[in-house]
Amino acid sequence: MARYLAPNCRVCRRLGAKLFLKATKCVSDKCTLNRRKAPPGERQRMGKLTPYAVQLKEKQKLKKIYGLLERQFHTFFDRASRKKGVTGDNLLQMLETRLDNVVFRLCFASSRPMARQIVLHGHIQVNGRKVDIPSFQAKIGDVITVKEKSRQIKAINDTLGGAESQNLPAWLVLDVDKYEGKIERLPTRDEIKLPVNEQAVVELYSK
Repeated sequence: MARYLAPNCRVCRRLGAKLFLKATKCVSDKCTLNRRKAPPGERQRMGKLTPYAVQLKEKQKLKKIYGLLERQFHTFFDRASRKKGVTGDNLLQMLETRLDNVVFRLCFASSRPMARQIVLHGHIQVNGRKVDIPSFQAKIGDVITVKEKSRQIKAINDTLGGAESQNLPAWLVLDVDKYEGKIERLPTRDEIKLPVNEQAVVELYSK
C-alpha cells in the first residue's frame, strides 16, 4: 500500500499547525515549526483562504495526523455519517479507536507511525489474540496488551517508562506493570485535543 515518505516537518509547515508527527521532537525546541513558520517553497504573499480551501486544509490535517490515505479516510467518513449522533464526533471517535492510535495513546509507542509499525510486526494483542491490522476498530471493554515476548523491546519500554509524566486520556486505563491497557469508554470531543475543525470536514464531504 502507498505511504507518505516525504519529510513530516514540511507537512506541519504547509498546514500551519503542529500535528505531532515526529514524537518527542515536536514537543522540544528542535521542532521545525517553532523556527520556521512560513510554508515550504517559494516565498509569496498568501491571500485569504476560500471556504473550500479552509475545509480542504482541515481534512488534510486529520489525514496526516492519523496517517491515512484518501480512500481510507473516505471510508471512515462514510461509516461515521451512517451512525447515529453528530457525524464529526463519530468520525473523531472512530479515528481515535483505531488500534494503532490506541497503542499510541497508551504510551506503548512514542508516535502514531511507530505504533503502526509495532502493530504490523505483531507485537500487540487484543483480548489475548494477536492483531496486526493497524486499522482494527477497538471497542469498549477491549484489552490491549504488548505480547510477552515483545516486552523486552527498548523502544516500547522507553516510551512506557515516561507514561506517568504524560496525560493519559480519561477514556483509557493503563497498567504499566502488566503492559496492558483497556478502553473504558469512547472519548468525548473535549478529550480529543487536536488542532482540527471537524465540522469543516463534514461540510466538505456534504457538498
